[in-house]
Amino acid sequence: MSETTQLTARGPRTTNAAVHAGLLGAWVASYPSPNTQASYTRDAHLFCQFLDAGGVDLLAATRAHLDVFARARTAAGDADTTLARRLAAVSAFYTYAITVDAVTTNPAQHVARPAVDQDHTTTAALSRREAMRLLDAAVADSPRSHALVDLLLSTGVRITEALTSTEAGLFRDRLVIRRKGGKKAVVALPEHTATTLYGLVGIMGTNVATGHETDRLIFTTRTGAPWARTNAHTTLTRLATRAGITKPMSSHVLRHTHATLALDLGVPLHHLQDSLGHADPRTTRRYDHSRKRLANSSAHTVGALFS
Repeated sequence: MSETTQLTARGPRTTNAAVHAGLLGAWVASYPSPNTQASYTRDAHLFCQFLDAGGVDLLAATRAHLDVFARARTAAGDADTTLARRLAAVSAFYTYAITVDAVTTNPAQHVARPAVDQDHTTTAALSRREAMRLLDAAVADSPRSHALVDLLLSTGVRITEALTSTEAGLFRDRLVIRRKGGKKAVVALPEHTATTLYGLVGIMGTNVATGHETDRLIFTTRTGAPWARTNAHTTLTRLATRAGITKPMSSHVLRHTHATLALDLGVPLHHLQDSLGHADPRTTRRYDHSRKRLANSSAHTVGALFS
Protein backbone atom coordinates (compact mmCIF):
# COMPACT_ATOMS: atom_id res chain seq x y z
CA MET A 1 0.00 0.00 0.00
CA SER A 2 1.01 3.62 -0.52
CA GLU A 3 2.64 5.49 2.34
CA THR A 4 -0.33 7.84 2.20
CA THR A 5 -2.98 5.15 2.53
CA GLN A 6 -6.08 7.00 3.62
CA LEU A 7 -8.66 6.14 6.25
CA THR A 8 -11.16 5.36 3.54
CA ALA A 9 -14.79 4.45 4.14
CA ARG A 10 -14.69 6.26 7.48
CA GLY A 11 -15.98 9.55 8.62
CA PRO A 12 -13.44 12.39 8.92
CA ARG A 13 -13.66 12.26 12.70
CA THR A 14 -13.10 8.52 13.00
CA THR A 15 -9.73 7.81 14.62
CA ASN A 16 -7.34 4.89 14.56
CA ALA A 17 -7.73 4.54 18.32
CA ALA A 18 -11.48 4.12 17.90
CA VAL A 19 -11.39 1.87 14.82
CA HIS A 20 -8.75 -0.44 16.27
CA ALA A 21 -9.80 -0.18 19.93
CA GLY A 22 -10.33 -3.92 20.23
CA LEU A 23 -6.90 -4.84 18.92
CA LEU A 24 -5.16 -2.13 20.93
CA GLY A 25 -7.03 -3.15 24.06
CA ALA A 26 -6.15 -6.83 23.64
CA TRP A 27 -2.50 -5.95 23.12
CA VAL A 28 -2.33 -3.73 26.22
CA ALA A 29 -4.16 -6.38 28.27
CA SER A 30 -1.43 -8.90 27.41
CA TYR A 31 0.91 -7.08 29.82
CA PRO A 32 0.42 -7.82 33.55
CA SER A 33 1.92 -4.57 34.82
CA PRO A 34 -0.52 -1.64 35.21
CA ASN A 35 2.40 0.73 34.65
CA THR A 36 3.29 -0.90 31.34
CA GLN A 37 -0.34 -0.91 30.30
CA ALA A 38 -0.73 2.80 31.04
CA SER A 39 2.55 3.76 29.40
CA TYR A 40 1.99 1.71 26.25
CA THR A 41 -1.58 2.99 25.95
CA ARG A 42 -0.35 6.60 25.98
CA ASP A 43 2.39 5.87 23.45
CA ALA A 44 0.09 3.95 21.13
CA HIS A 45 -2.56 6.69 21.20
CA LEU A 46 0.10 9.30 20.43
CA PHE A 47 1.18 7.27 17.40
CA CYS A 48 -2.44 6.85 16.35
CA GLN A 49 -2.95 10.62 16.53
CA PHE A 50 0.12 11.09 14.34
CA LEU A 51 -1.31 8.70 11.75
CA ASP A 52 -4.75 10.31 12.00
CA ALA A 53 -3.24 13.64 10.98
CA GLY A 54 -2.03 12.06 7.72
CA GLY A 55 -5.08 9.91 7.16
CA VAL A 56 -3.07 6.71 7.49
CA ASP A 57 -4.56 3.49 8.85
CA LEU A 58 -2.73 1.96 11.81
CA LEU A 59 -2.48 -1.41 10.09
CA ALA A 60 -1.19 0.11 6.86
CA ALA A 61 1.66 2.16 8.36
CA THR A 62 5.14 1.63 6.94
CA ARG A 63 8.66 2.15 8.19
CA ALA A 64 8.64 5.56 6.50
CA HIS A 65 5.76 6.60 8.75
CA LEU A 66 7.69 5.44 11.80
CA ASP A 67 10.78 7.37 10.71
CA VAL A 68 8.73 10.54 10.31
CA PHE A 69 7.02 9.91 13.65
CA ALA A 70 10.42 9.59 15.35
CA ARG A 71 11.64 12.86 13.83
CA ALA A 72 8.42 14.60 14.81
CA ARG A 73 8.68 13.44 18.41
CA THR A 74 12.31 14.59 18.59
CA ALA A 75 11.25 18.00 17.28
CA ALA A 76 8.49 18.03 19.91
CA GLY A 77 11.13 17.68 22.62
CA ASP A 78 11.03 13.99 23.51
CA ALA A 79 14.14 12.87 25.38
CA ASP A 80 16.06 9.94 23.94
CA THR A 81 14.74 7.62 26.65
CA THR A 82 11.16 8.71 25.98
CA LEU A 83 11.46 8.30 22.22
CA ALA A 84 13.11 4.89 22.62
CA ARG A 85 10.21 3.79 24.82
CA ARG A 86 7.60 5.09 22.37
CA LEU A 87 9.19 3.24 19.46
CA ALA A 88 9.49 0.10 21.58
CA ALA A 89 5.79 0.34 22.38
CA VAL A 90 4.80 0.72 18.74
CA SER A 91 7.07 -2.16 17.75
CA ALA A 92 5.56 -4.31 20.49
CA PHE A 93 2.08 -3.53 19.18
CA TYR A 94 2.93 -4.64 15.65
CA THR A 95 4.64 -7.76 16.95
CA TYR A 96 1.42 -8.60 18.78
CA ALA A 97 -0.64 -7.76 15.70
CA ILE A 98 1.39 -10.29 13.70
CA THR A 99 0.54 -13.03 16.18
CA VAL A 100 -3.19 -12.43 15.71
CA ASP A 101 -2.91 -12.15 11.90
CA ALA A 102 -3.81 -8.45 11.84
CA VAL A 103 -0.63 -7.58 9.88
CA THR A 104 2.13 -9.60 8.25
CA THR A 105 5.15 -7.42 9.02
CA ASN A 106 6.38 -5.09 11.76
CA PRO A 107 7.10 -1.67 10.22
CA ALA A 108 8.95 -0.59 13.36
CA GLN A 109 11.35 -3.53 13.36
CA HIS A 110 14.26 -1.75 11.68
CA VAL A 111 13.57 1.83 12.78
CA ALA A 112 16.64 3.30 14.45
CA ARG A 113 16.11 4.04 18.13
CA PRO A 114 18.14 6.53 20.17
CA ALA A 115 21.09 5.07 22.00
CA VAL A 116 20.20 5.30 25.69
CA ASP A 117 23.00 5.49 28.25
CA GLN A 118 22.16 2.79 30.80
CA ASP A 119 24.41 4.52 33.32
CA HIS A 120 22.71 7.91 33.16
CA THR A 121 19.36 9.38 34.07
CA THR A 122 18.02 12.85 33.30
CA THR A 123 15.65 12.85 36.29
CA ALA A 124 16.55 15.64 38.71
CA ALA A 125 16.63 14.46 42.31
CA LEU A 126 15.65 16.76 45.15
CA SER A 127 18.35 18.06 47.44
CA ARG A 128 18.14 17.10 51.09
CA ARG A 129 16.76 20.54 51.93
CA GLU A 130 14.13 20.33 49.18
CA ALA A 131 13.09 16.88 50.36
CA MET A 132 12.62 18.20 53.89
CA ARG A 133 10.53 21.12 52.61
CA LEU A 134 8.35 18.73 50.62
CA LEU A 135 7.83 16.55 53.66
CA ASP A 136 6.93 19.61 55.76
CA ALA A 137 4.35 20.61 53.13
CA ALA A 138 2.92 17.08 53.18
CA VAL A 139 2.63 17.08 56.97
CA ALA A 140 0.70 20.36 56.80
CA ASP A 141 -1.54 19.05 54.02
CA SER A 142 -3.02 15.80 55.37
CA PRO A 143 -2.12 12.47 57.04
CA ARG A 144 -2.44 10.77 53.65
CA SER A 145 -0.06 13.19 51.95
CA HIS A 146 2.36 12.85 54.88
CA ALA A 147 2.28 9.06 54.72
CA LEU A 148 2.82 8.94 50.96
CA VAL A 149 5.73 11.38 50.84
CA ASP A 150 7.36 9.79 53.88
CA LEU A 151 7.04 6.32 52.33
CA LEU A 152 8.34 7.35 48.90
CA LEU A 153 11.28 9.34 50.24
CA SER A 154 12.29 6.94 52.99
CA THR A 155 12.01 3.66 51.07
CA GLY A 156 12.16 4.56 47.39
CA VAL A 157 9.21 2.32 46.46
CA ARG A 158 7.41 2.94 43.18
CA ILE A 159 4.14 4.85 43.33
CA THR A 160 2.15 1.80 42.19
CA GLU A 161 3.80 -0.32 44.89
CA ALA A 162 2.76 2.26 47.48
CA LEU A 163 -0.80 2.69 46.26
CA THR A 164 -1.46 -1.06 46.01
CA SER A 165 -0.04 -1.87 49.45
CA THR A 166 -2.55 -3.23 51.95
CA GLU A 167 -3.09 -3.16 55.69
CA ALA A 168 -2.35 -6.89 55.79
CA GLY A 169 1.16 -6.20 54.56
CA LEU A 170 1.93 -3.51 57.13
CA PHE A 171 4.18 -4.36 60.08
CA ARG A 172 6.06 -2.19 62.54
CA ASP A 173 9.39 -2.66 60.76
CA ARG A 174 8.41 -3.61 57.21
CA LEU A 175 5.86 -3.39 54.42
CA VAL A 176 5.01 -6.22 52.04
CA ILE A 177 4.50 -4.87 48.52
CA ARG A 178 4.09 -6.25 45.02
CA ARG A 179 6.84 -5.41 42.56
CA LYS A 180 6.60 -5.36 38.78
CA GLY A 181 5.21 -8.62 37.48
CA GLY A 182 3.28 -9.25 40.71
CA LYS A 183 6.18 -10.57 42.79
CA LYS A 184 5.94 -9.99 46.52
CA ALA A 185 8.77 -8.12 48.20
CA VAL A 186 9.48 -6.92 51.73
CA VAL A 187 10.55 -3.32 52.24
CA ALA A 188 12.16 -2.16 55.48
CA LEU A 189 10.28 0.67 57.23
CA PRO A 190 11.92 3.27 59.45
CA GLU A 191 9.94 3.64 62.69
CA HIS A 192 8.53 7.06 61.76
CA THR A 193 7.35 5.78 58.38
CA ALA A 194 5.55 2.85 59.96
CA THR A 195 3.98 5.26 62.45
CA THR A 196 2.58 7.49 59.70
CA LEU A 197 1.18 4.45 57.87
CA TYR A 198 -0.39 3.01 61.00
CA GLY A 199 -1.85 6.41 61.78
CA LEU A 200 -3.29 6.70 58.29
CA VAL A 201 -5.23 3.45 58.53
CA GLY A 202 -6.38 4.30 62.06
CA ILE A 203 -4.90 1.29 63.83
CA MET A 204 -2.04 2.83 65.75
CA GLY A 205 -0.77 0.45 68.40
CA THR A 206 -2.25 -2.64 66.75
CA ASN A 207 -0.24 -5.43 65.14
CA VAL A 208 -1.87 -5.73 61.76
CA ALA A 209 -0.53 -9.21 61.14
CA THR A 210 -2.40 -10.69 64.07
CA GLY A 211 -5.07 -8.16 64.94
CA HIS A 212 -6.54 -6.79 61.73
CA GLU A 213 -5.67 -9.12 58.86
CA THR A 214 -7.26 -7.46 55.85
CA ASP A 215 -6.71 -6.74 52.19
CA ARG A 216 -7.90 -3.15 52.50
CA LEU A 217 -5.64 -0.66 50.76
CA ILE A 218 -3.60 1.70 52.92
CA PHE A 219 -4.01 4.64 50.54
CA THR A 220 -7.63 5.37 49.65
CA THR A 221 -9.96 8.28 49.03
CA ARG A 222 -12.42 9.52 51.66
CA THR A 223 -15.01 7.11 50.28
CA GLY A 224 -12.64 4.16 50.62
CA ALA A 225 -11.96 3.87 46.89
CA PRO A 226 -8.39 3.26 45.68
CA TRP A 227 -6.34 6.44 45.40
CA ALA A 228 -5.72 6.84 41.66
CA ARG A 229 -2.13 7.21 40.56
CA THR A 230 -2.95 10.35 38.56
CA ASN A 231 -4.53 11.96 41.62
CA ALA A 232 -1.53 11.03 43.76
CA HIS A 233 0.76 12.68 41.20
CA THR A 234 -1.42 15.78 41.27
CA THR A 235 -1.02 15.88 45.04
CA LEU A 236 2.77 15.62 44.77
CA THR A 237 2.86 18.44 42.23
CA ARG A 238 0.70 20.62 44.47
CA LEU A 239 2.90 19.92 47.49
CA ALA A 240 6.04 20.74 45.52
CA THR A 241 4.57 24.11 44.57
CA ARG A 242 3.74 24.84 48.21
CA ALA A 243 7.28 23.86 49.19
CA GLY A 244 8.77 26.26 46.65
CA ILE A 245 10.32 23.46 44.59
CA THR A 246 10.76 24.47 40.94
CA LYS A 247 12.08 21.14 39.64
CA PRO A 248 9.61 18.96 37.72
CA MET A 249 7.81 16.78 40.27
CA SER A 250 6.70 13.17 40.01
CA SER A 251 6.79 10.06 42.15
CA HIS A 252 9.87 8.96 40.23
CA VAL A 253 11.64 12.12 41.36
CA LEU A 254 11.14 10.96 44.96
CA ARG A 255 12.41 7.47 44.10
CA HIS A 256 15.42 9.06 42.47
CA THR A 257 15.88 11.30 45.51
CA HIS A 258 15.87 8.28 47.82
CA ALA A 259 18.51 6.55 45.70
CA THR A 260 20.73 9.62 45.44
CA LEU A 261 20.55 10.35 49.16
CA ALA A 262 21.18 6.70 49.97
CA LEU A 263 24.39 6.69 47.94
CA ASP A 264 25.47 10.02 49.42
CA LEU A 265 24.95 8.55 52.90
CA GLY A 266 27.01 5.45 52.22
CA VAL A 267 24.60 2.73 51.04
CA PRO A 268 26.42 0.32 48.70
CA LEU A 269 25.01 -0.16 45.24
CA HIS A 270 24.11 -3.82 45.70
CA HIS A 271 22.10 -3.00 48.85
CA LEU A 272 20.33 -0.15 47.07
CA GLN A 273 19.60 -2.45 44.13
CA ASP A 274 17.83 -4.85 46.48
CA SER A 275 15.94 -2.01 48.17
CA LEU A 276 14.69 -0.59 44.88
CA GLY A 277 13.91 -3.95 43.32
CA HIS A 278 16.12 -3.47 40.28
CA ALA A 279 16.79 -6.62 38.28
CA ASP A 280 19.66 -4.98 36.39
CA PRO A 281 22.45 -3.37 38.44
CA ARG A 282 23.00 -0.87 35.62
CA THR A 283 19.64 0.67 36.49
CA THR A 284 20.84 1.32 40.04
CA ARG A 285 24.19 2.64 38.84
CA ARG A 286 22.39 5.53 37.14
CA TYR A 287 22.05 7.10 40.58
CA ASP A 288 25.72 6.70 41.45
CA HIS A 289 27.10 9.64 39.52
CA SER A 290 30.43 9.56 41.36
CA ARG A 291 30.84 5.76 41.19
CA LYS A 292 31.92 5.60 44.83
CA ARG A 293 32.17 2.49 47.00
CA LEU A 294 29.61 3.21 49.73
CA ALA A 295 28.10 1.26 52.60
CA ASN A 296 24.95 1.25 54.76
CA SER A 297 21.29 0.24 54.69
CA SER A 298 18.96 2.16 52.42
CA ALA A 299 15.58 2.70 54.11
CA HIS A 300 16.79 3.17 57.67
CA THR A 301 19.65 5.48 56.70
CA VAL A 302 17.59 7.75 54.45
CA GLY A 303 14.51 7.49 56.65
CA ALA A 304 16.47 8.85 59.60
CA LEU A 305 16.61 12.19 57.79
CA PHE A 306 12.87 12.61 58.06
CA SER A 307 12.26 11.36 61.60
